[in-house]
Amino acid sequence: MAPALDHGRPPAPKSALSRLKARAGGRRGRLRAAVMAGALLAGVTSVAAGGAPAAAATRYNDDPTQYWNRVLLQTFRNARGWDASPGKLSRSGAMVFAAVYNAESAYQNTYATLKYEPYLNRPLKYVGGPARPGPDAQERVIDRTAYRMISQLYPGDRAYIDAKYRARTGRSPYAYDPLDRQIVDRVLRQINRSRVGDGSNNPARYHGNTTTPGAWRPTGGADCTKKTDAVTPNWGKVRPFVLRSGSQFRPPTLRGFTDYADLVASPEYARQREEVRRLGAVDSTVRTYEQTVIGWFWDHDLDGTYHPPGQLLELTGIVAKRFRLDTYNTTRLFAQSALSLADAGIAAWDSKFDTPIRLWRPVSAIHAAGDLSWEPLSADRAGRPFTPCFPAWTSGHANFTGAWAGAMRHFFNRDDVSFIAHSEDPHTLQRFRLMRNFSQVAQEGEFSRLYLGVHFRWDAEDGRQIGTDVSDYVSTHALLPIRPGRPHHQ
Repeated sequence: MAPALDHGRPPAPKSALSRLKARAGGRRGRLRAAVMAGALLAGVTSVAAGGAPAAAATRYNDDPTQYWNRVLLQTFRNARGWDASPGKLSRSGAMVFAAVYNAESAYQNTYATLKYEPYLNRPLKYVGGPARPGPDAQERVIDRTAYRMISQLYPGDRAYIDAKYRARTGRSPYAYDPLDRQIVDRVLRQINRSRVGDGSNNPARYHGNTTTPGAWRPTGGADCTKKTDAVTPNWGKVRPFVLRSGSQFRPPTLRGFTDYADLVASPEYARQREEVRRLGAVDSTVRTYEQTVIGWFWDHDLDGTYHPPGQLLELTGIVAKRFRLDTYNTTRLFAQSALSLADAGIAAWDSKFDTPIRLWRPVSAIHAAGDLSWEPLSADRAGRPFTPCFPAWTSGHANFTGAWAGAMRHFFNRDDVSFIAHSEDPHTLQRFRLMRNFSQVAQEGEFSRLYLGVHFRWDAEDGRQIGTDVSDYVSTHALLPIRPGRPHHQ
């Protein structure tokens, strides 16, 4: 693990209590619940995206990485189709925050205060920069880098991104800034060159087996009616950011099964199908209120939300504020979490599409067993049953939350950190939820999909393990403290 930061224990949560009304979610006429309002710790700064400083500001009143994270999350909400897939969003996050971290590293390297290896271990320095930094040089280099990388990734949101730049800096994003030539151009070239030909633009559709019992098949809804609707089926082949390959931590098989007939005939499969049938049904009588809360809190499958990668990047910002990290460490925390999320997404899709078993979803399994009226709790905005359009094993949510929790544990060298998490899912029963440690995020994310009726238990358990393994590798192979006397490669 990385050495513990010298911040002591994080400040205690504020003591004010506020009551949040819980909205009852679910299908009209099927899910009957009167949800009691719950007392929840509050008093934290709002995490809603889009809160900009006063226009034409001349003094910064927010951490620059936090500011641009909120801008990035709005582009996530605006994304549609494959651009809104978890893999594509997590790749964008990694590119933005790797670039921001490397720009900040160049600032630190130029003025002899570099403490950690940059991403790709290629420290840069300003070209022709001043002998001493100006009063806003650190802010400007992050602003320029984040603005340009987000604009490159989301050109359709350029007007919005331009407006956020003006609101933060009081300047036009098109005005000349010598930092572009001195460092920002070079940082963007460095990150972009590392991603050329990474496989992220592979347009190939899925044409695999969708008829054998146990094999994934479309789960219905407007966007999942045929096999070629499967979302980003080649994402597991994308070149990772830190891992050696997307299959690096892939289990050899799904619990030893390599044949669909053996799988669906096994007692363990029958137990897992029955478990999700009972727990994940829209009208379940055994799922507890707390399990329903967890299911919806971590969902974010629907367009218009910031999706699972966005929720976890928002949590990264919440934790950074909790520890009152300085600008340098904030950029490093965002980079470490974003790189872990991106590689976890690749590893998740590798297990979904590049293994012998491309497992069907619970709704397909339960209907095939004869219960044709069964519906999952998971629903779209209109209340219609909804299951994501790709195989079940392993769970992407469990991969992502496992990777995020691992990245946090490594960065702070501890797990026992409490903070308030936030959800913007349209069905959520709680907008804010107290997390008592990082592992709680991984555990709730792991089983949230079982409670929603879209994953089996082994999807959740194996997904979390892969995500944890990914974060362990990323955290011990990237952005490490600089060793005394170790030469840097210019």
